[in-house]
Order: sequence, then structure tokens, then C-alpha cells
Amino acid sequence: MGLRKPVPPLQTLADQVIEHLIGKGPVLLVGHSQSCQVVAAVAERDPRVVAVVLLGPTTDPRLRRVGGLAGAWLRTAVREPMWQVPRILAQWLSTGPRAMAALWRRAAPDRIDERLPRVPVPVTVVRGTRDALCRADWAAALADAAPRGRLVQIDGAAHMTVQTHADEVAALLLGELQRWGTDSASR
Repeated sequence: MGLRKPVPPLQTLADQVIEHLIGKGPVLLVGHSQSCQVVAAVAERDPRVVAVVLLGPTTDPRLRRVGGLAGAWLRTAVREPMWQVPRILAQWLSTGPRAMAALWRRAAPDRIDERLPRVPVPVTVVRGTRDALCRADWAAALADAAPRGRLVQIDGAAHMTVQTHADEVAALLLGELQRWGTDSASR
């Protein structure tokens, strides 16, 4: 997001992440929103990955139609703090509608809920309790789909949890790093 260029296929994105991972591991992968599909695709294939955190995973099949997606996006946007609105608008304007549509066309068909049963490592699905793009039942279904999945909800957060609830997200990620034996977030 944020780039006005063609979006490669999901497997190409996963290949690029795998190519750029440093060292032998262990690796904790973190994705937010549509990047959760890429993270899950990497975790499915790369033995260095020891755990995955999915923040606000999107592509709920109920939101694949433009009307459903637009409605959920608007319901979520008005639930974000007001100081977040200029950031969201700036991101959308810098990316542009064509690139956003291309990104959605790439991400939406991917069935992360069908991929997660093949991810052998612990998967933590995180959602804000005010997030209409990642509904509670969707997040719970994803956590249940992963053989070692769990759901964490952040009270009062909408979709942009990384920015609006950074302390809670950072604490959760530090706990995951300690729990799964990773000694650096940069690995």
C-alpha cells in the first residue's frame, strides 16, 4: 500500500518476503490487513517461521463485493480516532484508486481461511473490537482454522491498531518474540 505500481500475484509477494528474510531463523512474521495473506503464504512454506501474528486480517468472503467492502470500510473509518483520518486519506490519495483496486483484486480471492490449516506454527489473530473490516466472527474463524491459533481482541480499536493502539500491539509482539524464542524483530 502506498505505491502506484502494479501489484504482483500473492505467491510472488510471498517469494519476495522469503528471499529477503535474513538468517536461519527463528522468524516471527507480522501482517496487517491485506498483508496477512502474504504472511500466511510465507508461513506455510518457510521453516524459519516459528509464529505468525495477523493484525486485522481482511478478505472476509462476505466483503468481496464492492458494496459490502465500501460499507465496512466506511463503518470502520468513522470508528477510528479523528487524528487518524488525515493519515488514512493521505495514504489512499498517495496510493490512488487504481492501485487500491488492483491490490484488492489480488488479495480478495485468496482464501486465508483455507490456507491457515496448513500453517504449522502458532497463529495469533488480532482485531480491534470496533473493526468492521475484520469482524469478530471472521477473526474467530481464522483463529479456529489454524491448528495452533488463538484470538486476541484490543478493546476500543478499529482497523488501524498498529497506529492507534501501538502500545498494546508492541506489548503483544514483544510477548510473542519472547514466547517463540526469537531474539530480534528484524530477523
